[in-house]
Amino acid sequence: MSVSLRDLPRRHVSGCGHVSTVCSGLWQRLPPGVALAVISRSPAGSMEEEEEEARALLPGGSDEAGRDTRATPAASGALQALCDPSRLAHRLVVLLLMCFLGFGSYFCYDNPAALQIQVKRDMQVNTTKFMLLYAWYSWPNVVLCFFGGFLIDRVFGIRWGTIIFSCFVCIGQVVFALGGIFNAFWLMELGRFVFGIGGESLAVAQNTYAVSWFKGKELNLVFGLQLSMARIGSTVNMNLMGWLYSKVAASLGSAGHTTLGVTLMIGGITCILSLVCALALAYLDQRAERILHKEQGKTGEVIKLTDVKDFSLPLWLIFIICVCYYVAIFPFIGLGKVFFTEKFGFSSQAASAINSIVYVISAPMSPIFGLLVDKTGKNIIWVLCAVVTTLASHVMLAFTLWNPWIAMCLLGLSYSLLACALWPMVAFVVPEHQLGTAYGFMQSIQNLGLAVISIIAGMILDTRGYLFLEVFFIACVSLSLLAVVLLYVVNRAQGGNLNYSAKKREETKLSHEE
Repeated sequence: MSVSLRDLPRRHVSGCGHVSTVCSGLWQRLPPGVALAVISRSPAGSMEEEEEEARALLPGGSDEAGRDTRATPAASGALQALCDPSRLAHRLVVLLLMCFLGFGSYFCYDNPAALQIQVKRDMQVNTTKFMLLYAWYSWPNVVLCFFGGFLIDRVFGIRWGTIIFSCFVCIGQVVFALGGIFNAFWLMELGRFVFGIGGESLAVAQNTYAVSWFKGKELNLVFGLQLSMARIGSTVNMNLMGWLYSKVAASLGSAGHTTLGVTLMIGGITCILSLVCALALAYLDQRAERILHKEQGKTGEVIKLTDVKDFSLPLWLIFIICVCYYVAIFPFIGLGKVFFTEKFGFSSQAASAINSIVYVISAPMSPIFGLLVDKTGKNIIWVLCAVVTTLASHVMLAFTLWNPWIAMCLLGLSYSLLACALWPMVAFVVPEHQLGTAYGFMQSIQNLGLAVISIIAGMILDTRGYLFLEVFFIACVSLSLLAVVLLYVVNRAQGGNLNYSAKKREETKLSHEE
């Protein structure tokens, strides 16, 4: 899932440093939502319930609790820490649930990529129709990215919003699988559309929970861990689904659309896991609110479409970099498995492994690169390095027969670096009251670009082959590189702070405060 929120893709950025409280939604599929850590008060439970539950968390709070504490003090202390929402141990349990909340969405987002050969063969579709499975995911998020935060803040609330969006993800995956079982590709497309409605908005809800529970404590680390778990979900999918398909085919006696549908249905179990996590988080959040008078989290998004007319030239260049870069990443991964088998002669399992290496590298490296950008600043330079490295990777894949592990490892590093350096720059060029609109618009055009380019990529592959497709991706990254150079020139001419060192930014901030 683009980042974008699916990279914030599907697509998001733990290394936001001092701007983390205003760009918490950066972490999700490259494209990502925005959580500004604005919190509202929710009604508390009865005083009796509060006092009773609070007493239960205190050592010796009741006769029975006192006896347990004297009998096994270590075990009792550990249990109290796990049950007390003000303690780190309890918040770690919440963090674990937050991480698994998005696991199912990211696992199932790239189901088509992991089963590209099987989907095209069993459903008898060409590459253009196959890529519609990604386009249909992106279409609803061209609009929903503006309203996901509003729905969580004003309509459903964080708890019900998370549960509802998790249900959309589950229903979408089930419909997607049923399309395979009944040999109805239109039903598979419908399933991906419903899945997309829930996927990106669920990422916004995940970030909102993170800000609500960890604001001012371990927020950057939490975003890093969430993204790492998301990438683990994508990696497991890439390496598991092909094997699972073969096992299902062996059990049913033959391959075919029924085998495909059953495989996708089994994969949907991960979405049920995410729904269970959403229910558990809702309970724990409501309980914490009752005990600690904790306020229910909100995204803090303020969307005003009229703000678009006030966007500066540097911000528009950031939008162009974002779109042109990510359209050369996610559609390529979606089509990469067959590319590695046809050009380099890899087995299906080896092709899945190399196709997932971008996510494997992103899991540990994104927090590291985020810290690096935090400590050094110079965001434009880091973005330039990421785009140039990505361009080199695509050139190697297109025009050489070098071992593709080299190019894909470079692609994974550059993908991780760009997310950490690009997304926080928005907070440097727009006022805080326009951040919701800016990030919403950024996600919107990212999803629009992914939807359109996914279809174009499928058409190019059907008519021209992988070489022309790689040339097309090289052209997209080249446009992104041109936009980075223009951003550097414009920022320098306007005396902007996008390329300040971290030290200079801190000095500028202190001087403004004085």
